[in-house]
Amino acid sequence: MDIANQLVATGQFRILKVPLGFMKILQWVFAIFAFSTCGSYEGSFRMSVQCKNRTESNLKIDVDFEYPFRLHQVYFDAPTCKGEQSERFFLVGDYSSSAEFFVTIAVFAFLYSMAALSIYVFAFEKYRENNKGPLIDFGVTCVFTFMWLVSSSAWAKGLSDVKTATDPDKVLEMIPSCDLEGSTCKEVHDAKMSGLNTSVAFGFLNLILWLGNIWFVFKETGIVAPFMRAPPAQEKQPAPDTFGQQGYGQEGYAQQGYQPDYNQQGYNQGGEYAQPAYEQQGAPTSFSNQM
Repeated sequence: MDIANQLVATGQFRILKVPLGFMKILQWVFAIFAFSTCGSYEGSFRMSVQCKNRTESNLKIDVDFEYPFRLHQVYFDAPTCKGEQSERFFLVGDYSSSAEFFVTIAVFAFLYSMAALSIYVFAFEKYRENNKGPLIDFGVTCVFTFMWLVSSSAWAKGLSDVKTATDPDKVLEMIPSCDLEGSTCKEVHDAKMSGLNTSVAFGFLNLILWLGNIWFVFKETGIVAPFMRAPPAQEKQPAPDTFGQQGYGQEGYAQQGYQPDYNQQGYNQGGEYAQPAYEQQGAPTSFSNQM
């Protein structure tokens, strides 16, 4: 049996089945998607400039750009429609700060999630020792949640600016030859931004994952434990003495104001048998006396 199977057999990977470990796996995977869809992007759009003199035209002007979107360094050549000469133009804007910030947060989140998973699997008892591990994990999780919010929002705004700066219709406005009589300028195709749109979506998904993971890490700190204890059980009251309440004992009779008269029960003080009480009151003693 190899080492991986031995670890599974001993139950060290059970932590990955509980929310604390499973959320870290999701964070690790979604962080990869976030920085890969943004950091590996390469885009291109094409324009055409047709001059009055067809020999001076250029119908395939390709403009290529990529991460980290320093568009002010991206240039292309367009005809002047005044002979064989061409003029060089540069795109407008530098959006590298928001893009690089987003990718940096994603990479660090990926590294931290991988490190946390390793500690959960191989050193979970050490992680919980003296409660230091959960407290550090809780603090780092809160920081990454805030960073994902800031970086995703910044990159969403940066992506909107990138789309505007690489819009072929906007770029054509920079070419003076398009304003000349007899010249025709148009867009051939624009850049595909689906990958960058996906990166923004993964950014906010990571924000949701890290925000939800705060609760599971917080429970490991033990801070909430005293507030989740069950209330102490109330003392069970003894069952009421039904016989005493019904007055079957002498104490019960005394509480109701009744004192037994032993003479009326057929006993005198001397221990001799006396007539029953109802005979002393004149009640008939036999059927013949009633006749």
